[in-house]
Amino acid sequence: MKKNGRALFIFIILLCFYLPSYCWGFYAHQKINYFAVFLLPPEMMVLYKSNINFLSEHAVDPDKRRYAIKEEGPRHFIDIDHYGQYPYDSLPKKWNAAVEKFSIDSLNTYGIVPWHIEIMLGRLTAAFKEKNFSKIMKTSAELGHYIADSHVPLHTNSNHNGQYTNQKGIHGFWESRVPELLAEKQWDFMIGKATYIKNPGAYAWDRVLESARASDSVLNFEKELTKQFSADQKYSFEERNGKVIRQYSSAFTIAYNNKLDGMIERRMRLSIQSVASFWYTAWVNAGQPDLKELSKQKFNEADAKEFEKLNIEWNTGAGKMMGKEE
Repeated sequence: MKKNGRALFIFIILLCFYLPSYCWGFYAHQKINYFAVFLLPPEMMVLYKSNINFLSEHAVDPDKRRYAIKEEGPRHFIDIDHYGQYPYDSLPKKWNAAVEKFSIDSLNTYGIVPWHIEIMLGRLTAAFKEKNFSKIMKTSAELGHYIADSHVPLHTNSNHNGQYTNQKGIHGFWESRVPELLAEKQWDFMIGKATYIKNPGAYAWDRVLESARASDSVLNFEKELTKQFSADQKYSFEERNGKVIRQYSSAFTIAYNNKLDGMIERRMRLSIQSVASFWYTAWVNAGQPDLKELSKQKFNEADAKEFEKLNIEWNTGAGKMMGKEE
């Protein structure tokens, strides 16, 4: 299993560099779930810390599913600019009201991430009430993914990869290249503590609206900076995992991060805080069950087959993402 795990890890890393970016990036999603664990109270840490590797590694399961299940795609984004201008009052924030006004098909076309976060919170709360180890871990890992996605500006804009402004590739640049280059050396992810979220729906929408407001800066600043760099300065060829690939140069990446005044680090830090707080909120809403005994449990054979099936479907469908590509 360990050998297969290493092989899968290498494969995922290679995909991050050669396929269109469709998430925070393998690296960032892992880090967000990983550091969220350290914001939890001791009563939760007893379970989450002992399973921190699972929570980190399986943070990307929802993205793997995008290559196998058509319905998965809309759960990761919302093209909120489709609904007019900020603060997008034409779009009801309550799911039933939104369905009544726009229909389920239309909502799925333009994304449902804030509503899906609420669904996943309900599932995690139920898992805590059942004291179901497997459901708690799997739902926590995946809830963390959707929450993190809602913090990405280009997950809230129809010009999600700069395809309308001759900026194709900017999605992966913002959420993958910049964190991978700078996070380990410069960014600080040891932050505060998880807090109880009284109104999870409103909280999720607040994060989406913040992302939407920032999306113009993400696009415009890259375009402005490009005028200052020649093509051979903007891009470079670097070796990654034994392969030479063309990507945004270190100089351009650093300049872009500076021009954004640390936006990506702030959004990643807030993602960590948000993920931990949603986990904590689900636990509190479930009555704060004792998790000590669950910390001794392991995934069963059925779980292992489920993970294997997902990886097979993903590997088979790699490069053929269903729905909107980013």
